[in-house]
Amino acid sequence: MGPPNGFAMLPWLLMGMGAFSNLLQGRTPNPWIGGTGLLAFNSLYIWVVFRAFVKERREARTTVHLLIAMTVITCALAIGYGGNWLLYFPLLGLATGSVVRGRQIGPTGLGLSALAGLIAGLRDGWGAINVAYGTFLSCMVTAAILTLAETVRELRSTRQELARTAVEKERLRFSRDLHDLLGHTLSVIVVKSEAARRLAPRDIDAALAQVCDIEAVGRQALTEIREAVTGYRQGRLSTELDGARSTLTAAGIAPVVRQSGPPLEPQTEALLSWVVRESVTNAVRHSGASRCEIDLTGTPERIRLVITDNGRGTGTTPPGSGLKGLTERVTAAGGSLDAGPVPEGGFRVTADLLAGTPERVP
Repeated sequence: MGPPNGFAMLPWLLMGMGAFSNLLQGRTPNPWIGGTGLLAFNSLYIWVVFRAFVKERREARTTVHLLIAMTVITCALAIGYGGNWLLYFPLLGLATGSVVRGRQIGPTGLGLSALAGLIAGLRDGWGAINVAYGTFLSCMVTAAILTLAETVRELRSTRQELARTAVEKERLRFSRDLHDLLGHTLSVIVVKSEAARRLAPRDIDAALAQVCDIEAVGRQALTEIREAVTGYRQGRLSTELDGARSTLTAAGIAPVVRQSGPPLEPQTEALLSWVVRESVTNAVRHSGASRCEIDLTGTPERIRLVITDNGRGTGTTPPGSGLKGLTERVTAAGGSLDAGPVPEGGFRVTADLLAGTPERVP
């Protein structure tokens, strides 16, 4: 069932059939005036109620002018003819309720009902109570129903937008995790495979050790990918630092790891693990460095991670998708990440975080 529209308001025009019948039967004085007024009111009513379901048109000044014209015509017909012609006040209430919303509907409905009651009282005595009540009821009920329908549509639209946003966030999270996991894992496998190939002719035991490391990395990657798919992956910084030492050593890069400060929250560890993993992967892939330093310092207020290599300083300039994703992760957690060449040569990644548990990021 679709949302309400102007066609739902048209059957109420049947309320004016009594006046129309009087006009056809010749019981209306000056029938040309009455017929013209009837045609004008019905035309304006249809125009107004169809505009009422388009927010921009409903709030336009033209619609207000149309309602004022309807009010003038209704008052003129009611004063001139009375009787069944007074039923055009409830119809005017329907049109008004379809247009006026929010806080304005109360005063507007009361004012219109008072006007209807006053004119009906002059023409119909105590019957004016029914006309005034019908006008007030039609105005307020119409406004309430249409406001509720509009609110339901907005809520449904908001729910759909939230669902789309959740899907996009999950897709972004998975793409980031997959990029970081596979990029790092494949780099480690390539580096250790090259090391095994170099070692095999002269030291078969060392080469086999590298092959065992490749197997372990592959198994660990399978576990991490399963966790990434379900969204439950929480990396441990100590494990990542051990992996960084092994990967850098296998690539011929001397690792230097310094760590100080209080224990970290699990989510902080997970976020810093991503920084270490991406930075070490870039150093192995692009830097051509012989040394890589990882410095982690923490205080009760802030945590700072600096990863510097002495390579060419062009490893990720312009930044690749990995560093872009890291920057978004760290920023969403309330921190900052800077990456770029250092003047004396090499490349540096610096992550600053507030101490405590960062907001979970996608």
